[in-house]
Amino acid sequence: MAMIKLSEQGAVGPRRGSVSCISTAGLHRMAYQEWGDPQNTDVVICVHGLTRVSEDFQDLARALSDRFRVVCPDVVGRGQSSWLRNPMLYGVPQYAADMVTLIARLNVDRVKWVGTSMGGLIGMSLAALEQSPVERLVLNDVGAVLSGAALGRIAAYVGVKTEFDSYAQASAFLRMVFASFGPHSEAQWQQLIDSVVVVQPDGRTRLHYDPAIAAPFRQAYGAQAAAGQMPEDLSMWPLYDQVRCPTLLLRGAESDLLSRDVAQQMAARGPRPRVVEFAGVGHAPSLMHAEQITVVRDFLIQTDANES
Repeated sequence: MAMIKLSEQGAVGPRRGSVSCISTAGLHRMAYQEWGDPQNTDVVICVHGLTRVSEDFQDLARALSDRFRVVCPDVVGRGQSSWLRNPMLYGVPQYAADMVTLIARLNVDRVKWVGTSMGGLIGMSLAALEQSPVERLVLNDVGAVLSGAALGRIAAYVGVKTEFDSYAQASAFLRMVFASFGPHSEAQWQQLIDSVVVVQPDGRTRLHYDPAIAAPFRQAYGAQAAAGQMPEDLSMWPLYDQVRCPTLLLRGAESDLLSRDVAQQMAARGPRPRVVEFAGVGHAPSLMHAEQITVVRDFLIQTDANES
């Protein structure tokens, strides 16, 4: 396996665009960034985690852009995308519907999918459908069972603290919340922080998402978390077992969301993915390191004929 050099530049982009999507509350705008040849019909869609943004994939996108058109959306309620009028619509069904609209905008029938955490759940939901547009699927530290302990941890911080008196306060908070991403250089930490911090004219800062994205999540898990009770694990085996496309499962060795036992069970059923575990990482691998990027790239450029 040839290691990708992150210093190599071959990217065309990023270019910014947006697409109008619809919910029961009306229209909203979903922003995206893309790299690579805009005429290339071999498309990779990369979708971020719950409180993250499209910029998370810029290193991966650059490394893929010589072979693919790489499209990275800001899921509605995050980054440059609109906020929903009805916060109870923040959930995988709406997100998946928005992605179908995005795929139609790209004018392709088939896509490859890289999804981190929530982005993986969206991808798994689409890949499980009949006549799915997803032809290859990368699940980054998410799977058929979500740990109740991790769900409680996430419910305890999402949307609770989104405004800060200074950039330094926001930076310290994010370094704490995302410490499970594992070791990163200072430049990588700045990239992870700056992409989700908005500095306002008065010097105060806010995080780059609608605090209301937490509403459905908190409705499901918040009361238990507040009472010190551990939510039950969330099982999605019937959905996972309907996935038929080639799948790669990535796991942080210290992940509290995707257990090693669940990953091993996933490898033996459904799409029977290859499982790759990264040492020293929790939830979730950032896909910023050369080792992680190389694993994803090697999988995406495979064909069914040379599947290993």
